[in-house]
Amino acid sequence: MKTLMISAAFGAVILASPAMAQVMTPSEYVTTAGASDLYEITSSKVVLETTPNPALRDFAQTMVAQHTKSTADVKAAAMKSRVKVAPPKLSPLQQELVTELRAEKGTARDAAYVAQQKAAHGQALAVQKAYATEGTAPALKTTAAAIVPVVEHHIMMLKAM
Repeated sequence: MKTLMISAAFGAVILASPAMAQVMTPSEYVTTAGASDLYEITSSKVVLETTPNPALRDFAQTMVAQHTKSTADVKAAAMKSRVKVAPPKLSPLQQELVTELRAEKGTARDAAYVAQQKAAHGQALAVQKAYATEGTAPALKTTAAAIVPVVEHHIMMLKAM
């Protein structure tokens, strides 16, 4: 239950973030997108350790594969745009969410994962859409625009869970 409350706070904190209110620099976009992908990959691997739910396993495996790809796509676009790319790292809140997810067991972990994914994908969609429309680095804008429908598809998958 604590994770579900943190997940709700995660969504509220991220959506209220000042970065969302202004245009991100290319570097900020790359850092934010990288952290988002890393969180998706890390949390999905945590749930894959224990879930027996085949639909959730399929979703988590899809998250690992597609967020690994989007990280590579953003990195390639950043290099093309001459934006320095540091290795992605989780924000303190994302790290806390992963820690909470690891502490959950069984179906509680599965439920916490789905709740966290809903909040994280809402945030990711907002970031990608914002940069796709308002970003200043053309290659990164194109990449963000290509990522938008992928994230939208993930949200549709989550709604079915």
